[in-house]
Amino acid sequence: MAYIPRLIEETLTAKLARSGAVLVRGPKWCGKTSTCEQFAKSTLRMRDPDAYASNMEAANVRPSLLLRGDRPRLIDEWQVAPVLWDAVINEVDVSGGEPGQFLLTGSATPVNFAKDDETKPKHTGTGRIARVDMDTFSLEESADSSKEVSLAALFGGAQAVEGASDITVERYAELICAGGWPAPIARKSLNTAIASDYIDSLCDADISEASDSALDPDRAHALLRSIARNSSQEASVSTLLADVRSVGVAMSEPTLRVYLNALKRLFVVENLKAWAPALRSRTPLRSSETWHLCDPSLAAAALEANPDALLSDLVTMGYLFESLCIRDLRIYARTLDGRIFHYRDKTGLEADAIVRLNNGSWGAVEVKLGGEQRIEEGAQHLLALAKKVDSKASGSPRFLMVLTGGRYAYTRPDGVHVVPLGCLAH
Repeated sequence: MAYIPRLIEETLTAKLARSGAVLVRGPKWCGKTSTCEQFAKSTLRMRDPDAYASNMEAANVRPSLLLRGDRPRLIDEWQVAPVLWDAVINEVDVSGGEPGQFLLTGSATPVNFAKDDETKPKHTGTGRIARVDMDTFSLEESADSSKEVSLAALFGGAQAVEGASDITVERYAELICAGGWPAPIARKSLNTAIASDYIDSLCDADISEASDSALDPDRAHALLRSIARNSSQEASVSTLLADVRSVGVAMSEPTLRVYLNALKRLFVVENLKAWAPALRSRTPLRSSETWHLCDPSLAAAALEANPDALLSDLVTMGYLFESLCIRDLRIYARTLDGRIFHYRDKTGLEADAIVRLNNGSWGAVEVKLGGEQRIEEGAQHLLALAKKVDSKASGSPRFLMVLTGGRYAYTRPDGVHVVPLGCLAH
């Protein structure tokens, strides 16, 4: 299959130019290895079955042997032999911090860094190993977006937008269920059943490996279904626990947290943290995160929902469409050195996404699948939020956007941009 360029490449290039090693992390099968191979001059695949035994023997006896090779050297799935982490740090130190020596990929973070445990890394890698987070494909990367509305241009001061998307509601349902997984996209064959297989593998094996303990697949399935049911919403751990118990799965809160932490280490759960700007009034802010899986296809699969099922339940589809939008906004924001949050206060005012760059500039987004009334509601929320934020302390918004499943991109007389997701790009 031909390699499809990824938006992360510019970030990866910059970090390789200034760091001895770069760790690219993200969910399994999101394309980390393929992208890193575009930069690497030699590769070590730790899970290669033909070389696994000899690789592990070298890792146990003399890890530096595995680092031999042209630089940058890619070490794929380094966490199979955690000692390689410290070996890379040592190699970077010995070279005086020479940049661009190693690329590491990982689909799970270590349980911890421990000086008293020989099986765990002993150094966090600060100053030696830079981190880059990677996601599944955005609609821009999969060529589903017309790319007529640029997030960078909006931050740069663009006052008006225009564009047209040919993505229908039916097509959005397919995109939600198929997800942004690289292999089927490269084959130009979206398969809405792939995410179900991913969920099964995750629950049967990956979650236990990530937690260093044997976890029950039925409990993992029940928890993922509960998270999917609460996609794009604030839900307490007790709410998730009640959901799990309601389907006859016994679980305590401490046990649920073990499963949840394992899913986070696998980069499957990508919650949105709350934004806390300075406000003109004393309105209390809500601090709960909103729940999102790394790709909306996993939520659809956990709910056993195909495109037809989503089209017959537009409420559920609306929540999963929001997760699709959040995935793409997260990817686009990272290219601009930014992050996304959500805003909710005790008066009920909300913004589904706040895109905040590291220079402090920000923009607010409301997600509405469609309908003039819903778009108007979203626009009024955004205008109210802009008035509420103390611009002297937190700055004025660079843009206000209602992100939709509609067809046309335009700017309203009040300055709020209405943008189909199928027009948005970084």
